[in-house]
Amino acid sequence: MKISIAIPESSLSDESLKLDKTRKISVLARACAIFKIDTIYVYQEGNYGEDGSLLVTILKYLETPQFLRRRLYQKMNELKFAGVLLPLKIPSHSTPANPKKIVAGDVREGVVISIKGNRFVDVGINEYIPFFGKENVGKRATVQFKTGYPDFSVKEIQKSEAPAYWGYTVKERASLFSLLTEWQGNTIITSKKGRTATKEQLTKYLTSDLPLLVVFGSPEKGIHEILGGKMKNVQNAKTLNFFPNQATDTVRLEEALLGTLSIINAYKLG
Repeated sequence: MKISIAIPESSLSDESLKLDKTRKISVLARACAIFKIDTIYVYQEGNYGEDGSLLVTILKYLETPQFLRRRLYQKMNELKFAGVLLPLKIPSHSTPANPKKIVAGDVREGVVISIKGNRFVDVGINEYIPFFGKENVGKRATVQFKTGYPDFSVKEIQKSEAPAYWGYTVKERASLFSLLTEWQGNTIITSKKGRTATKEQLTKYLTSDLPLLVVFGSPEKGIHEILGGKMKNVQNAKTLNFFPNQATDTVRLEEALLGTLSIINAYKLG
């Protein structure tokens, strides 16, 4: 079962400094990587365009393997405090200490480049490999080695074909309601207005082959406030409270993300 999350572009509104906003995004990205999130949907909510741009840019930057970032990211204001970001350390970010150990079947991330009109892929091994896939020059590509050292050859594959968790995808949506309307799967709406999240409440979703979307509100508004009267039109959704009897007035997004995904993961494995 693939799990995705939805968070608002106003997720950073409880932080005033860009440094603190950057740190918060790093925590969110780490949580998503820990629990193998497939897609992070960032939906518009309020007038937070600048925060939304920061959120999306850094989430994508963190998911990009370090050895590809210089090719894919120019100097930009959103990455001013990139030095405080915590590495994800997921399988797609690993770099072979010795390229001679690369064998057929290994999967790598790379960037498609052009040399004298021919396309190659840079996978971070100080050798450019001929590329015959569909991805355009300057774009990332997931490749699998057909042959290893010394005569490297690769084929382009989908991220989902990688043998291990290969990172999340970041997508933007105009509104939460538009996302929920187009979603083809089950939905969990997190809210203190919902029933307590128990294994019994989650069983239907944890045993389903359909993808699961877990929706989070903003620091100022819960999902019921964001959706308003449209809430009744949301299909295949269950509203659950993952923090019953909480002692704090609010649960911060980074706390909600870690706590909620921990519970879902534990019940899924149990």
